[in-house]
Amino acid sequence: MDTHRQVLDRLRSSFKSGVTIPEQFRRTQLSKLTAMIKENEELILKALHKDLAKPKFEAVLSELDLVSNELHCATTNLSSWMKPEYVSKNLATRLDDCFIRREPLGVVLIIGPWNYPLQLLMVPLIGAIAAGNCVIIKPSEVSAATDSLIAELIPKYLSQDCYAVVRGGAEETTALLQNRFDHIFYTGSQTVARSIMQAALVHLTPVTLELGGKCPCFIYGRVNMEAAARRLVWAKFFNAGQSCVAPDYVLCTKATLDSLLPAVCQVLEEFYSKEPQTSPDFSRIVSPKHWSRLMELLKRSSSKVVVGGQGKEEDKYIGGLHGPMCGHSGSPTVVVDVAEDDALMQEEIFGPILPFITMESLEEGIEFVNRREKALALYVFSDESSVVNTVMENTSSGGFCSNDGILHMTLPRASGWGSYHGHWGFETFSHRRACMLRGWAMERLNGLRYPPYQENKLSWLRWTASPKPSCSLM
Repeated sequence: MDTHRQVLDRLRSSFKSGVTIPEQFRRTQLSKLTAMIKENEELILKALHKDLAKPKFEAVLSELDLVSNELHCATTNLSSWMKPEYVSKNLATRLDDCFIRREPLGVVLIIGPWNYPLQLLMVPLIGAIAAGNCVIIKPSEVSAATDSLIAELIPKYLSQDCYAVVRGGAEETTALLQNRFDHIFYTGSQTVARSIMQAALVHLTPVTLELGGKCPCFIYGRVNMEAAARRLVWAKFFNAGQSCVAPDYVLCTKATLDSLLPAVCQVLEEFYSKEPQTSPDFSRIVSPKHWSRLMELLKRSSSKVVVGGQGKEEDKYIGGLHGPMCGHSGSPTVVVDVAEDDALMQEEIFGPILPFITMESLEEGIEFVNRREKALALYVFSDESSVVNTVMENTSSGGFCSNDGILHMTLPRASGWGSYHGHWGFETFSHRRACMLRGWAMERLNGLRYPPYQENKLSWLRWTASPKPSCSLM
């Protein structure tokens, strides 16, 4: 087996040869990646189910189709993305060709997470391929079945001289990061991101970090409680709450809480039956370690459990008890009477536990959110546009969505340190090179900048370099 250094040297040699530069090469690799997804759909679904018990419905929507749509977007728009971007000129550069040229960065490293182990690895890979880079991808070892499948498939479909998969845990990743890359793209926790930043600092390697965070959800004013409950439950418990943009906690008044909880309970039963533990539509926690973390959070919390509350370790399931609000066992967990300093509010939950925090007014809720770290996503449910606008204009977050959750993720977005999806992915993995192609004309005008320096020369030079004359002269 090749060492990290040997893999990196092979890819860097390929990049320096210029093989990834032509548009046709990029198109061929994107087409092969499309074929990989299409021809191995069943294998991918089985791996995702083995790792997270992902229902086919959720896996197709959030993994397969999203990746396929990104591939279609890239192949459809690649030609236009690669074209030079011509920029405005002043009088002094009027006869020159001035443009921005997108060039690949080189050999980039993409480190993926375990919660959407296909999507969150393939989408940045698509952008990197489209931009003409060589790529090393590092799947998460936590989602072991998907990790193994990706390592098997990528060499079969993509050029082994330009793309490679490196596997392993924290120790192997640390060793990999000792090497110099031209860009590092990481999706995951803030803790690991700090380690990646430190490793990148040694080589002054630019990074893109897509990190998690607590995502508040306001429910205020006039609200269709039934529709709100359906959308909230779906967004929160999709993938068993293991989504970085899942609503992390709900802010609402006591009156809203009293009306909403029965609706939430009813929707949970509609979605996952009276015995959610046996439902094929409810995912599982990815590993015993992550299950234990969630159960410890519940144990340390002083909040009141109204639905669920216990877990089954061997099934990596959280629910268990008959909740006071619901007359059935084994459901996702809902808690109320949550204090600001509660254990559930100290870190991203990243699981099927939904806290409700009561507020007296919308302003109080906004102040609560603004006292905390900036949210990755922020949601507000209300029939009143004034409520939606007030929250949007007085808070800040990576993404914002009203009267639904997660759906804004289907659009190109920016979060963390950088942007990706669609055209933004191409831009993330491209160097924007400013280019000026000059001839020998207008040398008399150019002479204004040569010594001996004179005040009248400076005055004329400043005038020719001003953007104002370019609109009316020549």
